[in-house]
Amino acid sequence: MLAAAREALAGEPEGIRARVRLIEGDGRDTGVHFLPGSFDVVLCHGVLMYVAEPDGMLAGLARMLAPGGLLSLLVRNADALAMRPGLSGDWPTALTAFDTTAYTNRIGLEVRADRRAALTSTLAGIGAPLHAWYGVRVFTDTAPDDAELPPEAELAALLAAEERAGRTDPYRAVAALTHLFGVRG
Repeated sequence: MLAAAREALAGEPEGIRARVRLIEGDGRDTGVHFLPGSFDVVLCHGVLMYVAEPDGMLAGLARMLAPGGLLSLLVRNADALAMRPGLSGDWPTALTAFDTTAYTNRIGLEVRADRRAALTSTLAGIGAPLHAWYGVRVFTDTAPDDAELPPEAELAALLAAEERAGRTDPYRAVAALTHLFGVRG
């Protein structure tokens, strides 16, 4: 992933490249690279699935937040792991998904999903309690990664439906991904 980030960054204008520093390290060791309270916003998107025990990493990320700072987490929704295989008609996988947080991601790796209740508890415990949460990919999770975008009017309607479902119960609870926002006290 670091190599992919370097490659993408190389194609950016110098003004952007100069503002980015790529660091390889353990998320639990943020104090080695940053002072506590260094950031107003910390994003952790698509990362927790690769961390067996995420609480230490989340605590490290929260330490980097200034008072009132926002910790943004985007995770695979363990409470909805049965949705994708179920909607695809893969009943054995759907039945197995009810009792696990393990799954194979789109790039073929065995990873772990997170439950909103557990992350809410962790966020409270690290001093960045849950402020808001949304569902992501409610209707589009089974779309192929290489799918062509629909015509502009259809795309606008699709995005409006996803946005509305992502903030509306019960739909957001069955989204493929959960986007949580914790705010440092």
